[in-house]
Amino acid sequence: MLVRAYREADLAEMLRIWNQVVEEGVAFPQEEPLDADTGRAFFAAQSHCGVAEEDGAVLGLYILHPNNVGRCGHICNASYAVDAAHRGRHIGEQLVLDCLKTAKSLGFGVLQFNAVVESNLPARRLYERLGFMQLGVIPGGFRRKDGRYENICPYYHTL
Repeated sequence: MLVRAYREADLAEMLRIWNQVVEEGVAFPQEEPLDADTGRAFFAAQSHCGVAEEDGAVLGLYILHPNNVGRCGHICNASYAVDAAHRGRHIGEQLVLDCLKTAKSLGFGVLQFNAVVESNLPARRLYERLGFMQLGVIPGGFRRKDGRYENICPYYHTL
């Protein structure tokens, strides 16, 4: 498996995977799927987008961008999406590791996750194993697709 910068030819698969996670409604804050136009603009607006590719197929992706501006502009944020058919194969780990290296190379000093859903235990275990520190718990900070509210756990990692 190779993690690399995305290309225009990857957009259809990136949209499919991204929208899969949005539709699940249990991890991403976004509620509306991306279409070809909004997706192209969304991915182009990021500081970096990486894709995990195997045998020519995109299996997952990440987006990386500033978490804030000005005096906090050295802190970045990222989101990860892995195709449901390929979860459990450590693709997310490869995406996070590449993201950490890329963020540092772009001059960021901290990678911060604002809203890791408390029940997303595979992601939380991965982040903690890779040295991310949990900042606390925000009660009811995430509204699931079914309308229930769940806690979120912010994390950070210095680069």
